[in-house]
Amino acid sequence: MNNRKNATLIGLTAVLLWSAIVGLIRSVSESLGATGGAAMIYTVASVFLVLTVGFSRVRTFPRRYLFWGSVLFTSYELCLALSIGYANTGRQAIEVGMVNYLWPALTMVCAIVFNGQRSNWLIVPGFLLAIAGICWVLGGDQGLDFAVMLENVRDNPLSYGLALTGAVIWAIYCTVTARIAEGKNGVTLFFMLTAAALWIKYLAMGAEPMVFSGAAIVYLLLAAAAMGFGYAAWNVGILHGNVTVLAGASYFIPVLSAALAALVLRTPLSLSFWQGAAMVCLGSVLCWLATRSKR
Repeated sequence: MNNRKNATLIGLTAVLLWSAIVGLIRSVSESLGATGGAAMIYTVASVFLVLTVGFSRVRTFPRRYLFWGSVLFTSYELCLALSIGYANTGRQAIEVGMVNYLWPALTMVCAIVFNGQRSNWLIVPGFLLAIAGICWVLGGDQGLDFAVMLENVRDNPLSYGLALTGAVIWAIYCTVTARIAEGKNGVTLFFMLTAAALWIKYLAMGAEPMVFSGAAIVYLLLAAAAMGFGYAAWNVGILHGNVTVLAGASYFIPVLSAALAALVLRTPLSLSFWQGAAMVCLGSVLCWLATRSKR
């Protein structure tokens, strides 16, 4: 029992670590650039994962998992890191991160569509509430304002588009790998592939110089630790802890992420933003409850 509690606590640390990712990625990109900073983060995180999770024997992976897992995981991480790095301001980076957190609700929908997951009527209001929460966040300080929302998106369609694409990709990844992974964990390999893809992109774009400073190095190590140790801690929690507690806690990452990012980036957030973030969390919880009721 104590071992299970300890594993659950370790898994909960992953929630806190992942909640810090938005603010830390943005802080690194401000010094090292969107692509160069992301490449450095995933390179260092890969080292952390080798030291904690280890490197599984690729030959033991099912071929479908090796292919689709690599493609989907790498694509998602590229969308996540670059959407935050390309944001024009700290506030925009936090908004982009919130768009990414549509993935829990989208995952439940994908599980219903592709895996035949049974659900009840709560899935509809849950999904709509999560979407409304994102619109509320993007609507500015006045809450739901479609004119302001469209203006925000037009200001940086690349960042918002990458964030939304990433949310869809991660939902598909969670749904697909649950069926084809056969218990294998390729996260270390996937992180290495993400780092390699980012370095290729960085070199292809001309390898703009990265400005290292004491603060930049600290943020880099913190971001890499949040990424690498977050996945390692989550793996322990899922394998040996209380999965129900961990799943429930993960749906509150949007609020925690916004709070930590606002603190790290020194960006004040309005009441309407917090209302939208709460709607995203509640919508995700309703989607989760919809699939739990008829297991």
